[in-house]
Amino acid sequence: MESVQAIKQRFGIIGNNAKLNRAVEKAIQVAPTDISVLVTGESGVGKESIPKIIHSLSHRKHGKYIAVNCGAIPEGTIDSELFGHEKGSFTGATQTRSGYFEVADGGTIFLDEVGELPLPTQVRLLRVLENGEFLKVGSSKTQKTDVRIVAATNAKMAEAISEGKFREDLYYRLSTVDIHLPPLREREEDIHLLFRKFAADFAQKYKMPTIRLNDEATNLLLKYRWSGNIRQLRNVAEQISVLEQNREITATTLKNYLPDMGRNLPAVVGSKKSESDFGSEREILYKVLFDMQRDVNDLKKLTLELLKSGNAENVQKEHSGLIKKIYTPQEEDAFEELTDIMDENNAQNDVEIIEVRNSENHQDAKDKYYFAEEIEEEETLSIKDKELELIKKALEKNQGKRKAAADELGVSERTLYRKIKQFGL
Repeated sequence: MESVQAIKQRFGIIGNNAKLNRAVEKAIQVAPTDISVLVTGESGVGKESIPKIIHSLSHRKHGKYIAVNCGAIPEGTIDSELFGHEKGSFTGATQTRSGYFEVADGGTIFLDEVGELPLPTQVRLLRVLENGEFLKVGSSKTQKTDVRIVAATNAKMAEAISEGKFREDLYYRLSTVDIHLPPLREREEDIHLLFRKFAADFAQKYKMPTIRLNDEATNLLLKYRWSGNIRQLRNVAEQISVLEQNREITATTLKNYLPDMGRNLPAVVGSKKSESDFGSEREILYKVLFDMQRDVNDLKKLTLELLKSGNAENVQKEHSGLIKKIYTPQEEDAFEELTDIMDENNAQNDVEIIEVRNSENHQDAKDKYYFAEEIEEEETLSIKDKELELIKKALEKNQGKRKAAADELGVSERTLYRKIKQFGL
């Protein structure tokens, strides 16, 4: 078995970071087996090197090695690319075509950005992993293939699975062994080494002197977060090599090639909300509570008017705006019922009504009204007699027509009907 250092030299892997060495070591260990491997890491960390190591050290090294970028193939054609298709299976299928799994039989397929695969394709891939079988698009004939699959992704697979974008069973089949490549910001000791290697390569390529960083520029290079990782570092080295006349690079010069320096500085993001956020929430809560308190006060005022006057219709006319403000249209019927109850109990005093409204602002409430406290006073016979006498006169005057009699008395027809029933008229 070749050493880690020999493999890194063979495949042009630069760096002595412990996490990088561990990733290469795992690749060497799993290479002789047919275990499926999932390579994880941010974009630009060099994930494509791991499947090449695995293939070259496996018993399949004389077979085909095919690298497929799953994110670059349109969803409508990816099944055809991977598994092939029969002639006439879809528009434009003028002849039968072999897919990658058929062509790479006996070899290795590297599926880069496997997290981008559409769900129907994931089902087909799972079948290949489980029993080595696949169907061409438009065919009913099962075909066998013997391929080793190495996949790579920069996506957070746990999130993709929870959101239903990636099948959990396929994830566990692919990640029998997980090899993680660290981001460049975790390989601080390798950054300057990589930059010097890229600078030397570009000097040779463009036939010009090699650029060199002074101490301040080197410190800046190490502090930068390199969100694009090795790919970004290589790009910066190439730009400076081509554009700068002075081959001694200062920090000021280097800064011009490092985008968004301010935004790339480390920042502590707390999980707690700021005091201003809490302040705004308190203000909203207070406003809601004050609005509710105002509605309750208006309701008390309305109820007191009703108790004093005993005439629901006049109260409704005088305070129509207030009623519309307090009640939703569905609750106005409940208010009318309430006023009828109050008419029956017009001798009661000092009644407090608790309003519980079923509206957007009070979702947990029910559309009911409860009497919290009742303090009853005895009705005087003279009031009852007078009320009975007035109802009789109104009915006689209007020849027994309840609606007309109710208008005469200034009450609703429903209230009059209840009074008639109460007095047995």
